Amino acid sequence: MRIPLLTSLMLLVTGFALAQSPVSGFMKKKGEGSVVLTQFRESYDRVFLVPTEVDGVPVFNEVTISSTSLYGEFGISDRFNVIVNLPYIKSEGNASEAVLQNNGFENERSGIQDIKIYGKYSFLSKAVGTNQLDIIGSVGIETPLGNYSADEGLQSIIAIGNESTRFTGFGIAQFMTDFGLFATGQLGYSLRSNQVPNAVLSELKLGYAGSAFYLDAFISNQLSSKDGVDILGEGFTGFFPATRVNFTRIGLNGYVPVAKFAGIVGGVNSYIAGRNVGKSTGYYAGLAFSF
Repeated sequence: MRIPLLTSLMLLVTGFALAQSPVSGFMKKKGEGSVVLTQFRESYDRVFLVPTEVDGVPVFNEVTISSTSLYGEFGISDRFNVIVNLPYIKSEGNASEAVLQNNGFENERSGIQDIKIYGKYSFLSKAVGTNQLDIIGSVGIETPLGNYSADEGLQSIIAIGNESTRFTGFGIAQFMTDFGLFATGQLGYSLRSNQVPNAVLSELKLGYAGSAFYLDAFISNQLSSKDGVDILGEGFTGFFPATRVNFTRIGLNGYVPVAKFAGIVGGVNSYIAGRNVGKSTGYYAGLAFSF
């Protein structure tokens, strides 16, 4: 099976709200590792509310989110890897000066968000003819590291996070052909604190991993518990972390090596459906290093 080291480092950093899974279907061997530094930017001026999509973000009109994220993965053994991800996020609104002054709001919130630590274990790696089937399990914790607030009323529309600690588990299946085409499916469940509804997470990814480049297309989904409330709906008190956030997001990820142990990553992704979430499109680029 031809799976080059540089292509196996391709797990790409997520944006705000964990739109893409923090774990991939590729495993690193003992002692191998990778570090990825990315810059991400997304914006939206439409919001998926209930019962319909609306123009303009309440109070702030338009929201732009940019983040710088540091991601690392290391092979403790051939079957067990550890993943760490830490983002710095800036969220900017476009409210008028009159709105800001009359309500005491600000058009910016920024800071270190949540550290994410995951372990993943390869339960099965089996040759199927000249192809390969991998079954992987992953568990992780995500918890606030920065000193930000998600309880500022309408100001929290541009909060950088939910101030929630999350415990998440994934089951991952990946099938890869001997000429580099692969399909990866994930299904997970996330337990969340601070009144944030628990959620079912899923992702399907199709791609190519070869020596010259890596490319994938994905669709990811979040389905939150019905315990959550809708923005401006019954039971909504202005505490945004308690809202029921569902979404479907699609995107492309790519990687091109520029040296033996380094390369350029980039991609685009967009929300195509959702509930209590901005209709955003985002782009990212960065540098990846392997060792």
